[in-house]
Amino acid sequence: MYRAYKTEIDPSKKQEKIINMTIGVCRFIYNFYISYNKKIYETSGKFVSGESFSKWLNNDYIPSNPEKSWIKEVSSKAVKKSIMNADSAFRGFFNKKTKFPRYKKKKDQGVKMYFVKTDDKSKIQYERHKIKIPTIGFVKFKEKGYIPQNKIIRSGTVSQKAGRYYVSAIIDDEKDHSFKEKNEGIGIDLGINNFAVCSNIKEPFKNINKTKKVKGLEKYLKRQQRKLSRKYESLKKRNKIKKGEATKQNIQKQVRKVQVTHQKLNNIRENHVNQVINEIVKTKPSHITIEDLNVKGMMKNRHLSKAIQGQKFYEFRNKLKYKCKIHKIELRIVDRFYPSSKLCSKCGCLNKNLKLKDRIYK
Repeated sequence: MYRAYKTEIDPSKKQEKIINMTIGVCRFIYNFYISYNKKIYETSGKFVSGESFSKWLNNDYIPSNPEKSWIKEVSSKAVKKSIMNADSAFRGFFNKKTKFPRYKKKKDQGVKMYFVKTDDKSKIQYERHKIKIPTIGFVKFKEKGYIPQNKIIRSGTVSQKAGRYYVSAIIDDEKDHSFKEKNEGIGIDLGINNFAVCSNIKEPFKNINKTKKVKGLEKYLKRQQRKLSRKYESLKKRNKIKKGEATKQNIQKQVRKVQVTHQKLNNIRENHVNQVINEIVKTKPSHITIEDLNVKGMMKNRHLSKAIQGQKFYEFRNKLKYKCKIHKIELRIVDRFYPSSKLCSKCGCLNKNLKLKDRIYK
């Protein structure tokens, strides 16, 4: 079984430059592959696979365009992975599972630098306080000892968010994490007023978005976004002529402030989700039952969309599924159209006229 560990790293200025350059090249290649496929499809109605595009890029395009030789200056594994990511995005679209692939933007920070073992004999070196990443060298961990020692790292990614760098490593984990003795199964009801109500835990898990810290950060984020908007408007009025470079630098500083605040809010919410899942799994249930929520449909309600987005229901379900797989707990998904709220738990009476405002009925 494979397990993923993500932790923050502390690269040097030289290493930061290599990481940023690699991520930039991967983003360019991802977008280039989408544009190339669009042109081919419009002219011949065919789809170029990731393997074919990679061969054409290395054998034809780069040799005939020497000015693009900087593509070869970064890790070839990272470039190949970005091509295959775009390839899987196209296949998901053709199978009607996802929308048409979108271009990656620099400010979205969704592109990662991929690294992998070169062969079965070699291994990615790492210690308690550092890891050796191909083309970069040893990079220090900010959190020492987080990744278990004496394990084999199969592959990993390096990502950048709001000026901070993270490494995610996938390792072999043969240890059995299942519980020897399990208690009775539990049911979980996700909501807006309370994040989660569990059948075997008396106190419901609170909504983290109602805390003072999150509310304060959201107010601060609004102010910073207004400042950023005013800077863009000011730049438009000046027509990018007077003090253009200085203004651009100030805009980048303000963009970083907005990114940092978004990251803080995301970290708080993600940490809350992790804590709730750990508390649930600690009860050692034989099975966990949750409802198959239509989050996409719920987001269409403009009065509740912000509250639903802040609760991270989709992330909660994915992480709970992952935890259940590790500890070998059965996860039961109840059909979204099953009238669980309208059914009496004792006599089974169905109240078809139950409304959302009705919390209790007899």
